[in-house]
Amino acid sequence: MGRAFVFPGQGAQFPGMGKDLYDQFDWAEKLFEQANEILGFRISDIMFNGTQEDLTRTDITQPAVFIHSVAVALSLGEDFRPDMVAGHSLGEYSALTASGVLSFEDGLKLVRARANAMQKCCESNPGTMAAIISLDDEKIQEICDGLNARGLTVVPANLNSPGQVVISGSREAIEAACPLMTEAGAKRALPLSVGGAFHSPLMTPAKDELQAAIDATEFRHGMCPVYQNVDGMPHTEPDEIRRNLITQLNSPVLWTKSVMNMIADGAEEFTECGPGTVLTGLIKRIRKSLE
Repeated sequence: MGRAFVFPGQGAQFPGMGKDLYDQFDWAEKLFEQANEILGFRISDIMFNGTQEDLTRTDITQPAVFIHSVAVALSLGEDFRPDMVAGHSLGEYSALTASGVLSFEDGLKLVRARANAMQKCCESNPGTMAAIISLDDEKIQEICDGLNARGLTVVPANLNSPGQVVISGSREAIEAACPLMTEAGAKRALPLSVGGAFHSPLMTPAKDELQAAIDATEFRHGMCPVYQNVDGMPHTEPDEIRRNLITQLNSPVLWTKSVMNMIADGAEEFTECGPGTVLTGLIKRIRKSLE
């Protein structure tokens, strides 16, 4: 039986996340304290006692979700024996760390570098995202292409499951896109409360900073293939994994394709490691579409 472990991205965070593990296990307390030391501030205090608003800043959210996800994987002990792993956006870093490609310290430092670079982009290039429900992928692409031809910036950013795509771009472009999506037959076009236009061309300025951090980090052969966001395919070669991580920053997350390929390659049991159950819900919908 193929065992797949999946790791969520930004948006899964909640106040109190990880406190149960910290209180229950000595190793978890050590891990959180190590994270506080690496980051140079007590992120555990924000995770355990902060408000939802405290946790929505990109430079807090990303390390918080990463730390919690890796801790959940470690809490499984011997039960964490993956045949394959995947992570949604930021979750790809958690997947690489849990499966041994990155050390915890290197993974967290990379997440911090990525989050800081993205935070700067959010401040200099404000943008946002919207979820488009029950509209054909091709139709979404067509509407985005039409708006881009008018000089606006908007792209399909997260292809999450059949009938659920998140678009990303400038505020003006998202405001223009939502009514067009509804007119074209989308059940809903919901603007999301996110800090920026993730996985869109507006994130391109962050790539150089991230690339420098990735180039300076040791990537090892992990315990199993990682299905990466940029192509939905399994990868084991450290240099390929590096390149894909850099490209991921301003490319769409092909989650539907990743999960379909994992199922085709024998995944029967999916376990979500991290805050929330967003990916579990998406995987159910993807499986249903294959029936």
